[in-house]
Amino acid sequence: MKSRDEEEYGGKLNDMPDDSNYVKPYLTLLKQRAGEKSNIPHVLDLSDNFLLRFLRARDFDVELSLKLLVNYHKWRQECPEITANLCPSSVLGLLKNNYHGVLRLRDESGSRVLIYRIGQWNPKDFTAYEVFRVSLITSELIVQERETQINGLKAIFDLQGWCFAHALQINPSLAKKISAILTDSFPLKVRGIHLINEPIFFRPVFTMLRPFLPDKIKQRIHMHGSSYTQSLSEHFPSDILPVEFGGTGPKLEEVCQEWTEYIMQCEDQLHSLSIDQEGNVSECSSFSDT
Repeated sequence: MKSRDEEEYGGKLNDMPDDSNYVKPYLTLLKQRAGEKSNIPHVLDLSDNFLLRFLRARDFDVELSLKLLVNYHKWRQECPEITANLCPSSVLGLLKNNYHGVLRLRDESGSRVLIYRIGQWNPKDFTAYEVFRVSLITSELIVQERETQINGLKAIFDLQGWCFAHALQINPSLAKKISAILTDSFPLKVRGIHLINEPIFFRPVFTMLRPFLPDKIKQRIHMHGSSYTQSLSEHFPSDILPVEFGGTGPKLEEVCQEWTEYIMQCEDQLHSLSIDQEGNVSECSSFSDT
């Protein structure tokens, strides 16, 4: 006889409730294996809620989940220029300039949809590390959502306004760090990366990034060019897309402002996630608005 969980979810662990009896053994084993790792600090959160995001990201393969957990901590330790200050105030000028937003509605597969507007990033005011910090802030917030843990995220990068000054900010070291977070150092499934308005001189940067990406991610990168409305609509329902992208959803400015407000409401929580090179919570630094 099948249990209620098996009948309702078809035995798919990712879809089962957090407190399912089928989930608990995996949590127990991952917690045990993590406790045996000397390179995972005791201060790291090993609660069920925290560990579940790693199990879901690796479809409940405990060894792969453990590897992801180790890489997550290692990446945060090795990238203090990004992770040591996750407070929104450190990138407030960038956020207020409507650089980044998250769509209100998910796509048909349940994925969160993130928007990045490169033209709103002034390289004279913010480094690429600070820009990438915005992505990490959002990632740390949406990874707490059960539906996002299961269905992952998709990102749309509007490269309108990409210029030589932007390209100079992207070096091989940063490219490697970006690749790590996309592939094996953060517990979120990247379901798609969509580029629109990409100029010809963006290609050298993409060429630099490409070798660091696994085949699975490469296959999920879509370049739509400047005539993107039709091809973009093949991947996203029009009612969730902003009007600027050919959809019927809220305007980009509204999307970005709403997400900035949400990020600011989470400042205390993000502060607790900020770490220094020794793994201690660091004080948030405040920067004047740019």
